[in-house]
Amino acid sequence: MSATPASAVRIARLSETPLDLDAHLDAVEESSSGAVTTFVGRVRDTDPDASDAVVALEYSAHPDAEQALHRIAEDAAAGTDAIVAVSHRVGRLSVGEAAVVIAVASGHRAAAFEVCRTVIETIKTDLPVWKRQVEADGTTAWKGLGG
Repeated sequence: MSATPASAVRIARLSETPLDLDAHLDAVEESSSGAVTTFVGRVRDTDPDASDAVVALEYSAHPDAEQALHRIAEDAAAGTDAIVAVSHRVGRLSVGEAAVVIAVASGHRAAAFEVCRTVIETIKTDLPVWKRQVEADGTTAWKGLGG
């Protein structure tokens, strides 16, 4: 594998507006990349801990979360030729809306898959973003660190 390009992270941001997968794909476009993987994490209407249907998630973030997201993407791509674009929503999201969008391009599929998976798994454990789950009956529950 080749070294990480200086511009390995093309997008790493938090957004209050809907996420655009095509913008992430455009950001990682390179003629040398033969593989592109994507991940879209959406709000679903169920949760094993919920007693009623989930109707929304409300995401809040630490002021340093965007810098942390950039670091997560950079660390995941380190030592590879991967290029990463990643965004995480904040605010109230309804069922079906994208909470996380990741696009990773690389010369070969193995690196693209590995980097994409590393980014989402590290977001779940290390990104200082919290979510409050809202159920149809009005019940709410905070769901810890990560996406």
